[in-house]
Amino acid sequence: MNLGPRSRRRILRALSLIFLTSLLAAQIQQAPQQPSSANADSVSSELVHQLEAIKSTALSDDYAYRQLAHLTENIGPRPAGSAAANAAVEYVAAQMRELGLDVHLDKCKVRHWVRGTETAELVDYAGHATEMQQKIVLTALGGSTSTGADGITADIVVVDDFDQLKTLGRDRVTGKIVLFNQKFDKQKANAGLGFAAYRETVGYRERGPQAAAQLGAVAVLVRSIGSDDYRLPHTGDSDPAGIPTGAVTPEDADLIAHLAAEAPVRMHLTLTPQKLPDETSYNVIGDLKGSEHPEQIVIVSGHLDSWDLGTGAIDDAAGVVMAMETAQLLQRLRLHPKRTLRVIAWMDEETDGAGSIQYRKEHKSDFTNHIAAIESDVGAAHPLGFFTKMSKAAAEALTPVQTVLSSIGASVMQEASHPPGITDIAPLSEEGVPVLGLMQDTRDYYAYHHSAADTLDKVVPSELRENAAAMAVMAYALADMENPLPR
Repeated sequence: MNLGPRSRRRILRALSLIFLTSLLAAQIQQAPQQPSSANADSVSSELVHQLEAIKSTALSDDYAYRQLAHLTENIGPRPAGSAAANAAVEYVAAQMRELGLDVHLDKCKVRHWVRGTETAELVDYAGHATEMQQKIVLTALGGSTSTGADGITADIVVVDDFDQLKTLGRDRVTGKIVLFNQKFDKQKANAGLGFAAYRETVGYRERGPQAAAQLGAVAVLVRSIGSDDYRLPHTGDSDPAGIPTGAVTPEDADLIAHLAAEAPVRMHLTLTPQKLPDETSYNVIGDLKGSEHPEQIVIVSGHLDSWDLGTGAIDDAAGVVMAMETAQLLQRLRLHPKRTLRVIAWMDEETDGAGSIQYRKEHKSDFTNHIAAIESDVGAAHPLGFFTKMSKAAAEALTPVQTVLSSIGASVMQEASHPPGITDIAPLSEEGVPVLGLMQDTRDYYAYHHSAADTLDKVVPSELRENAAAMAVMAYALADMENPLPR
């Protein structure tokens, strides 16, 4: 099967989230192992002392939170291709320069999709009062086309899964609005299995529009993917299907399903998003040059773009500022690692991954000198440790770092074939570079994910400091160990 870049990225996300599910299901309580003599040799006593200083300083520093506040509140939502995304690129580049980093911008072409009018009303159903319309709360998905300004009116077909859709067939779907009413398992999320619930439902958002369009549907709606119900829709990308697509709130999905079980339900739907010409954007890259091996690179990163409903605090300005904080801490403590620390604010993670694709294209010939890469993209709650994809010998070399992080409860090191939260550094992993995804408590993550509620107030400053400490400690260890991680 010949899969496009978007499909490959979604498969990576799906597989990576499965590993987080298995971890949380087992309720891992993994204490750091006592380092063997070989492991101890990988991290000297002097380096351990420096790691402790980094951790201590990070836990009392507010640099990351101040940067997060500016990105989310002064700049705001940062969809790829938008003016705000460009402003964020300029701001982060300027802040990296103030830290004394060697800054350059990696150019990439990004999709420019803008949201328009979003309204829906039920205009006919069982017990419908004359001239009354029930408002439905919804938002367009990233693959949506426009209904036109006048909207469309059609009957709704409710299905719970792809099998039900297939059973209906073309005769009962053509000309209809299809609602995928697959429910998000809130009990799993509350038990720490939010990723499992997400994987069970996200396919309807991603692939549902195409499946329904192939049977003649005129539009597709999906039940919002979220762990809390506040009549708040959650957006996200979907595979282009050539028809209008949106997400309705769980409450409204239940309403429609209830009415549709009694009699036909008719909706007037207006979605007017536009796909504008592609825009030029950038990954922001800042290097703190290594003192002995400047050609060897350790990456710390998060993605700068966000969806447009909220201000992208937990997804993923938090990851960006953790990476910036890593460089700030080293400069503040006057630490000069042997290898180059590279801070990257990725662009376009939420849609097509243009930033990571471009980085691979431009830097692949130098991946042998990329020693390791870290990314944070699963929120900003308390850190538990790291998901890793690396050799057993490499993981064992990091055992002393687990010991340093044990005091803040961030000592878990979980090997995974496709670690969660590493979408942008996955291309490096595919080329054999050891990668780490920051592991966080995600029980509340899907309450806010891709919604208008993803705002600064959802980030607890002390937890952000813990995340910055975990990232900075790991990054400095990787950059200053006597020998690079074995592959």
